[in-house]
Amino acid sequence: MNEQETQRFTSQIEFLVEMDKMKNIYRQTRVLHEDRAENDAEHAWHLAMLAIVLSEYANEPVDLKTVLKTVLIHDIVEIDAGDTYAYDAAGNATKAEREQKAADRLFGMLPEDQGREMRQLWDAFEAGSTPEARFANSLDRIQPLMLNYCKHGESWRTHGTRREQVEKRIQRIFEGSQVLGDMAEELIRRAAEEGLLK
Repeated sequence: MNEQETQRFTSQIEFLVEMDKMKNIYRQTRVLHEDRAENDAEHAWHLAMLAIVLSEYANEPVDLKTVLKTVLIHDIVEIDAGDTYAYDAAGNATKAEREQKAADRLFGMLPEDQGREMRQLWDAFEAGSTPEARFANSLDRIQPLMLNYCKHGESWRTHGTRREQVEKRIQRIFEGSQVLGDMAEELIRRAAEEGLLK
């Protein structure tokens, strides 16, 4: 490799080593078969699996490769910004600023072409500006709902989450998938009937 190629390779490896930190960012969602929180790396992998299996239910035709890239990178900003609980009003007030700063640093670690591509995917995800971003957002919101319901509402009960909070949060699911939105509404209805949500 020449000097330019070596520099590119080195920055790529440094970025990939930094990504290992996702394994130590713990979310409020609980994993199903152990008594512990899910980490960001597990969450991203699970969303990728959802994308592979459920892409036929996107409202619009989507490029699966783009959806997979999006779900794998959508939370890497939490390496710097931390995970913000969906129903934490104070945390959400500063979330966008913290995440933009993190995106600048983390995507800036990569060679310019790769950093630009990932930043564009992340920006599109945040804005919901493409069919792939809208579908990725649907997956990002249905997955914790599924796990929380299957875990008997553990996280909801811990935080005293109310039904109307969850109903408001799932509205974005409908932008990417009517089928997943309908499923979310059914899970919320069942959770309320079972006393898992206030």
